[in-house]
Amino acid sequence: MSANEVETFVGIDVSKNTLDIRIEPASESLQVAYDDPGVKEVCHRLVKAAPALIVVEATGGLETRLASTLLAKGLPVAVVNPRQTRDFAKATGELAKTDRIDAAVLCRFAQAIRPAVRPFKDAETRELDELVSRRHQLVENRVQETLRLGTAASRMLQKSLKSHIIWLDKQITTLDDDLNTRLRNSDAWKAKDDLLRGIPGVGPVTSVTMTAKCPELGQLNRQRIAKLVGVAPLANDSGKHRGKRFVWGGRADVRAALYMATVSAIRCNPTIKAFADRLKGTGKPAKVVIVACMRKLLTIMNAMVKNNTPWQPENA
Repeated sequence: MSANEVETFVGIDVSKNTLDIRIEPASESLQVAYDDPGVKEVCHRLVKAAPALIVVEATGGLETRLASTLLAKGLPVAVVNPRQTRDFAKATGELAKTDRIDAAVLCRFAQAIRPAVRPFKDAETRELDELVSRRHQLVENRVQETLRLGTAASRMLQKSLKSHIIWLDKQITTLDDDLNTRLRNSDAWKAKDDLLRGIPGVGPVTSVTMTAKCPELGQLNRQRIAKLVGVAPLANDSGKHRGKRFVWGGRADVRAALYMATVSAIRCNPTIKAFADRLKGTGKPAKVVIVACMRKLLTIMNAMVKNNTPWQPENA
């Protein structure tokens, strides 16, 4: 781009039935239906505009269809956390909230912050992601039903709960078999799965979660991957004050799988166990130890996938 050319930025507010688009510096706003013709119209318009960046909020999966289609067209799309854009709107004095205003805020956010472009997930990876999310939902439902069974008084309610728990168990088993088959039938996924499962403490659930929900694994440095997942300690300093470091944000579903793997690794992985024991010996609180071990395990995973190197305790 020459010095005289002006970059174009786009903000898109996604709702169930409509898409509100704001394009700057053209000061152009439009609204289309969120259906196939509407998405096609947006793609046609934005391909012509050739924006430097398009920002879309994460809205519980509603944004996936639009973002995937735009990415497939070669357009730069960043899917951002709604909390970030809401804080940005308040910081700029924009307290009102409508779909049109939100699109304008997203456009200004794109210009000022320039968040990283989201890596493109192909159809198979998106489907794997959805199945992993579905498994998580079923497991949560099983936990809730098991808790209800513990307090159920009537036999009829107990029978109903037991029947539902059995059904959930079968559904989870079927999903696990499907996920494992998908991983083993893909050369790329199989290679990553073999590497991750070779780490003591990392099981099939953690492996498939990292594959589906953290495709950046092996593509970023250790600082960026830790921040992406949400296990990087953030500073809280001001002047001479040195506050406690804390972790915040990131991908909760990835972090949950990493937590369970770390709990197991502290018991059976000599590298992580020695690291945890060393931290405990210095008086670190239990939560600090577990988060530090999560980051250590994530760093090992990232390096192994990046270098295509199997588990080697002496190098970890």
